[in-house]
Amino acid sequence: MFAGPKVPEVFLVFWVVKLLTTGIGETAADFMGTSSLVLAGVVGVGGFFLALWLQLRAETYHPIRYWVTVLMVAVFGTMIADGPHVALGTPYYVDSAIYLVLLVALLRWWKRSEGTLSVHSITTARRERFYWGTVLLTFGLGTALGDTTAQNLHLGFAWSIVVFAVLMLIPLGIWAALGRPSTGSAGSAAVSVATFWGAYSLTRPLGASIADWMATKQGLGWGTGPVTLVGLILFALLVGYVAVTHSDVEGAHAAHDRDTDPERKEVAA
Repeated sequence: MFAGPKVPEVFLVFWVVKLLTTGIGETAADFMGTSSLVLAGVVGVGGFFLALWLQLRAETYHPIRYWVTVLMVAVFGTMIADGPHVALGTPYYVDSAIYLVLLVALLRWWKRSEGTLSVHSITTARRERFYWGTVLLTFGLGTALGDTTAQNLHLGFAWSIVVFAVLMLIPLGIWAALGRPSTGSAGSAAVSVATFWGAYSLTRPLGASIADWMATKQGLGWGTGPVTLVGLILFALLVGYVAVTHSDVEGAHAAHDRDTDPERKEVAA
């Protein structure tokens, strides 16, 4: 049992950084794949396993270690999502269906094993392994979905951004409206968990579509290298912010609300 959850508090910065990692993962994987397969293997595969190993062996949450792991999952997730299409020639919608089945199966296994899928419950090594397996599959699914709309459905990156932004806002809005349900409200808790993972999965195709639109000639045409660099700078600034302020530590916002709201302070007392 860890001293506390090994994942950050979910608030606005969480979603912004998550979107950044998806975009960086997309363009970084493309940039390294076209520049050097050796570099792609070392950074994408080696970096993923090293970051995940360091995260899993730690006993406490740290924002830099956590978000670097998410970033490496994003790069590696892009590679494993593109791999079947490149190697086997499978359509992206087939890859999407396969990843969706795998994701649902893993979530069911996690629920049956631990009794909860809540990210607030990542307090044991076993639950954390389920968590990172789920995160990896959401990246694979999201990458394949983004390529499905942009290429198989011929929507292009601009329309893909619109589609996934709308699709993400629906579960995200429900999740935000529910807040953090009490443990006694099983129905609300189930909806909260489902909408969280729905919105989380959709950050991948949204962020990747934005990055591809910025990098390719279908959009701004900046190139994968410059887009990756800009993303990494923003990523470093935001992760540095939460590392210094500790604003993403589990319970930080609830404590702040109690301290600033007299009614909540009285209830907590």
